[in-house]
Amino acid sequence: MSAENGAPEVRNLKQMLQYQEKAVVSRMLLKNPAGNVTLFAFDGNEGLSEHTAPYDALVIAIEGRAEIPIGGVSHALGEGDSLLLPANVPHAVNPMGGFKMLLIMIRGVGQ
Repeated sequence: MSAENGAPEVRNLKQMLQYQEKAVVSRMLLKNPAGNVTLFAFDGNEGLSEHTAPYDALVIAIEGRAEIPIGGVSHALGEGDSLLLPANVPHAVNPMGGFKMLLIMIRGVGQ
């Protein structure tokens, strides 16, 4: 992560984004033509309904727990766990209480 002046800076992912009541909060940490990296904080039982993405994504659980169904198969994630979300396969995010995650999306060639 970089400071506003562009110099590299060590940041703690748990502290970079705070929960907001009855909301899903996100902060884009990096975006370029190859993809993006976004930090999410889900309050309580807020989540993301089933959807697809046109390219692969990697979820890394930062704090709390969540169930992430992919193509009808549910996966439990806890702090430090990661899970690959394959392109074009339906998935959702169902937190069990407060949950923070890092989402890394990488476009394939020609996407």
